[in-house]
Amino acid sequence: MSKNILEVKDLVVDYGIIRALKGIDINVKEGSIVAILGANGAGKTTTIRTINGVVKAASGDILFDGESIKNMSPNRLASKGIIQSPEGRLILRGLTVEENLLVGAYSVKSEKVEVKDDDGNIIETKRKSARKIKKETLEEIYSYFPILKERRKQQASTLSGGEQQMLAIGRALMSRPKLLLLDEPSLGLAPLIVKDIFEIIQKIRERGNTILIVEQNAYQTLKIADYVYVLEIGKVKTEGTAEDLMKDDQLISAYLGEQK
Repeated sequence: MSKNILEVKDLVVDYGIIRALKGIDINVKEGSIVAILGANGAGKTTTIRTINGVVKAASGDILFDGESIKNMSPNRLASKGIIQSPEGRLILRGLTVEENLLVGAYSVKSEKVEVKDDDGNIIETKRKSARKIKKETLEEIYSYFPILKERRKQQASTLSGGEQQMLAIGRALMSRPKLLLLDEPSLGLAPLIVKDIFEIIQKIRERGNTILIVEQNAYQTLKIADYVYVLEIGKVKTEGTAEDLMKDDQLISAYLGEQK
């Protein structure tokens, strides 16, 4: 059974006199897609921004790989492997597509690589350079997003909205995160592009990545998620497997909207 890579415990967040999160608990298992759903103002983005250190917690705790990371800076969290693809994409519009991607790899360092025989025994340990790791990761990103490879020399500002979203996700993946945070990846995109984005997110998970996604598009998210938390006014209204929640028409109508 997979371990919990992220544990949010009784998390409370205040914006002045307003209590945005009222003691929520969330667990993310390694290798899974966990979704946080809910209407506008439910606390979804506050949750992910608090996990990522942008918003400070008033109380409770956040554990990553068993270590408390509550109120750590985003830079420290990035060095531990928590990377966010932010709402609104925030690409570097004056740089090319490939330059944007390489910016995401700024923290990549050389590492030891074990060479094993057919029986799984370690026969040699080599050091792989940061340059080679970046090159291999870049090719992996291009395998997810072939359109980015085609346009790698274009200025990022010339991309469509969907392509910019692909670039933002690709840039986050360049750092080879242990936990990828996705904040509203479908925001402002046409339905066909949304479908493509979610299919790619599923492929990313299938290659071993752990993903925590915040979304308003309930139906598309439920199709790819393993486990789901539904927030309502700063509290977890309900939780369960995506398969179970998909069958709850009353819940979807009341809390998740009518997207299909």
